[in-house]
Amino acid sequence: MRRAVLVDCDPGHDDALAVLLAARHFDVLGVTTVAGNADVERTTLNARRIVDLTALPIPVARGCAAPLAQRAVHAPHIHGASGLDGHEFPAPRAPVDPRHAVEFLIDTLRAHEAVTLIATGPLTNIAAALRRAPDLAARIREISVMGGSVTGGNTTPAAEFNVWFDPEAADAVFRSGIPLWMCGLNLTRQAGLDAEGIARLERLGTRAARAMAALLWAYRGRLAEAAGLTTATLHDPCAVAILLEPSIIASTPMHVAVELRGEHTRGMTVCDARHVRSINVAAGPATSPRGAPPNANVGVTLDRAAFVEVLEDALASFP
Repeated sequence: MRRAVLVDCDPGHDDALAVLLAARHFDVLGVTTVAGNADVERTTLNARRIVDLTALPIPVARGCAAPLAQRAVHAPHIHGASGLDGHEFPAPRAPVDPRHAVEFLIDTLRAHEAVTLIATGPLTNIAAALRRAPDLAARIREISVMGGSVTGGNTTPAAEFNVWFDPEAADAVFRSGIPLWMCGLNLTRQAGLDAEGIARLERLGTRAARAMAALLWAYRGRLAEAAGLTTATLHDPCAVAILLEPSIIASTPMHVAVELRGEHTRGMTVCDARHVRSINVAAGPATSPRGAPPNANVGVTLDRAAFVEVLEDALASFP
């Protein structure tokens, strides 16, 4: 029996690939959208477009338009004005559920046992659902988060975009007691596709593969302009891949706290990695963290060949 999941996202080029990868391996009960890479109207439209590529009857629900405690700041310089520039999609057919995403999450989690949440955008919807319905924490199997970093940030020197966009929401999720997986920039920066990798996707020939290749060409170009990168960094599919074979992404338990007040560090994920030799060269023999007990399994290394293989398999599997 396939694992039941909900995907909460802000598509976004790499979110699109995460949705497709989740649909390949799991029973996707719904896709909920949130403001982040673009405003929530655009991320909802983009989610519908991506769901159409799966040819599966996956409901889409529109979520929060702004963070819990600050104004929204989007990323058009990375994902374009539409949030998903690079491919001309037909008019979407996937309907939008009449419920707000927070209501949709609450209803779906109460109707099913042990659902996994895959969160590839800011955590606003999930934090709002937990605040409104605290009983959900005991019903969620786990949450896999793309966000944060064991090392440096990408939006500020300290903070990664998804956590920086809504630090209060991230703080609520990391303090929830729900089992967590975290794929931060220290891991996801290992997951880039170069020109040949994108061309390989294109050559798969399916509608989903051709669409994703076109999107990734545009995404790679924007990353080259904005940051001088030569690869399309696939952050969000890591939050799906970490739930697949353990050999794809290696993780280690850490305590993760979200900084809310620092003048230069607001939105930083403070990860206790003092016991991890590969990250902290000053560490002694491997031991349990010496501070607060771990609250997340944090991704540290990625088998890039295995990761690319599951992406190609997913894109080849759809009509």
